Amino acid sequence: MIDDVSLLTKGFQVFGDSFWDKVGQVETENNGRTTRHTLPRELVDNTYMNQYLLDGSEDFAGRVVGLTESTITIKDISRERLMHREAWGIRPKNIYQGMALDALLDPNVDLVILTGPAGCGKTILAMAAALEQVVEKGMYDKIIVTRNTPEIAESIGFLPGSEEEKMLPWLGAVTDTLEALHKNDECADGSMRYIMDKANIQFKSINFMRGRSIQDAFVILDECQNLTASQLKTIITRCGEGTKIVCSGNLAQIDSPYLTPVTSGLTYIVERFKNFEGSACVYLNGVVRSRLAEFAEENL
Repeated sequence: MIDDVSLLTKGFQVFGDSFWDKVGQVETENNGRTTRHTLPRELVDNTYMNQYLLDGSEDFAGRVVGLTESTITIKDISRERLMHREAWGIRPKNIYQGMALDALLDPNVDLVILTGPAGCGKTILAMAAALEQVVEKGMYDKIIVTRNTPEIAESIGFLPGSEEEKMLPWLGAVTDTLEALHKNDECADGSMRYIMDKANIQFKSINFMRGRSIQDAFVILDECQNLTASQLKTIITRCGEGTKIVCSGNLAQIDSPYLTPVTSGLTYIVERFKNFEGSACVYLNGVVRSRLAEFAEENL
């Protein structure tokens, strides 16, 4: 494990000048709309699977899709294509959101880890991608939304109602997001009820995840900076065939008295999964919620 969160991978590398200025020999393969470049591994330091590569020319963007001891294979995406990704009417507001949406919409990526400050768009991107792939494309059967409850996920018994009713107060961020996605609809309340039914959105407590097997679902695990490594392992190991899981959180907003940014389960999975070909991590740099939120994030 790392002992300083400033060393934690952000999921991308930015080169100061043109990426191709430093590249000599390269093999390029075109397959339909997909272009892949294979080049010597020593040209890119500290790389790993599904890491995004950007350059200062604001043109090139790629993602690492293959690694050997001597070579690296990069899928050429281009910044323009990243910025034109779309899910449920949502388009990226910056290149970081573009990379996140690219990973969220890629069926070959089973685990997406989104980190970054409050207001950077983690929840709305995850929900938009979930709705797009469940409702529009039929790639998954349901959306499962879960997060820890403030007492370190030990008890939600004091709230009345069923499991889902008990979870609703803690999942206000997700219901707020659904409202934001449908605020321009003629009947926003009716749209939300219809979508929650159509997408089979289920609110679950992590208390009841152990022993389950989650199949053909898009799972959104919000606020995971407050979870321990063992709690995250419990949830991720529940994911069966055809399931995609998105873990999002902000290491600057840990509410648990038992965790620090270094010991958070979010830090643990970012580090442990960075070499796994079925996962991608993106740090969403920049607050897009409002100028008030941006000032508060930087100055409080």
